[in-house]
Amino acid sequence: YEVGKSWAEADGDTAEAIDFLEYYAREMIRLAGEQSLTRIEGEDNELVYVPLGVGAVIPPWNFPCAIMAGMTSAAFVAGNTVVLKPASTSPAIAAQFVRILEEVGLPAGVVNFLTGSGSTIGDALIENSQVRFIAFTGSRDVGLRINQLAAKPQKGQRWLKRTILEMGGKDAVVVDETADLEDAANGIVASAFGFQGQKCSAGSRAIVVEQVYDQVLGKVIEKTKQLVLGDVTQPSTHMGPVVDENAMKKITEYIEIGKDEGRLVSGGGHYGPGYFIEPTIIADVDPHARVAQEEIFGPVLAFIKAKDFDDAMQIANDTEYGLTGSLYSHNPQRIEQAKEEYHVGNLYFNRKSTGALVGVHPFGGFNMSGTDSKAGGPDYLLLFTQAKAISAKK
Repeated sequence: YEVGKSWAEADGDTAEAIDFLEYYAREMIRLAGEQSLTRIEGEDNELVYVPLGVGAVIPPWNFPCAIMAGMTSAAFVAGNTVVLKPASTSPAIAAQFVRILEEVGLPAGVVNFLTGSGSTIGDALIENSQVRFIAFTGSRDVGLRINQLAAKPQKGQRWLKRTILEMGGKDAVVVDETADLEDAANGIVASAFGFQGQKCSAGSRAIVVEQVYDQVLGKVIEKTKQLVLGDVTQPSTHMGPVVDENAMKKITEYIEIGKDEGRLVSGGGHYGPGYFIEPTIIADVDPHARVAQEEIFGPVLAFIKAKDFDDAMQIANDTEYGLTGSLYSHNPQRIEQAKEEYHVGNLYFNRKSTGALVGVHPFGGFNMSGTDSKAGGPDYLLLFTQAKAISAKK
């Protein structure tokens, strides 16, 4: 309710939070156990993982339960203490999570709840000499600023600050002429317009080979027009409002830019009360257009025509991001080629680009999408610990 999620999206958000808690608890048991080392005569050797210290956890508003709970629980289950600063647009869900932590007996001071705007208190948290690490999910520009500030040592600081950054994407769904076009169209619509396109994994580019471009575009337009936009408290509603007025202003500005860069074929309108924007499709977009390169974070889909599969791969990779990507194809050679060439942290075949499952699809991206932290994967807790090798001569 706080961020305007549909029932299906809210259910998924909550389920993912539960999965994170379960998964990281089990992972910490594994890391706390005996680690595999090469054994030599005359010595007893062990490898243990110890906590880093105090961390600033700065989650995003778009998964205000799952990502917030996942980042926070990963930090404290590994033995760290946390200053949790939720997004200023979604502090209530984080407050409920902290209340539950208190109810189940987490010791006072382990998780410390701090609300406020990032521009007001974010820098102070990041630059504090006692903060050992920063875990952040959000925009590219804020992530880059955190990385820059954290790299500069402060007076009294005794360590290199660690940053765990997930910074968004400009993700593509690629379709070739061998694909099941109905399935591909469903995947494009789900990827582009789930939670109003406000996901870093959202498929905001559809890159379709020219042989089937018109067919896929027609199917996507038809399916998009069937989406119900309105009151998210009604189970039949697919899409609700975007998160706030600033988001609506930014997205509508991009739609106007898109009208000059391509052909508006569906949506484009917005109405109130509330921040409702129609699912919008802009066709015949040049791969280097702004709406094909910049993260809009809203229900705006750029349709791009590729000459052939190789051209589609080149277009998909021709962005500064590298988070998620999908390919719809039934050609085994092209699937193998995409495994090698499609440069994203989470690559999906014949399915949508959103909906990573904890423990199944470790999540994180390349390039300007962040540090490829792989949340919900077996490497994630290592980012919140440091390894200590202990040797004793017999």
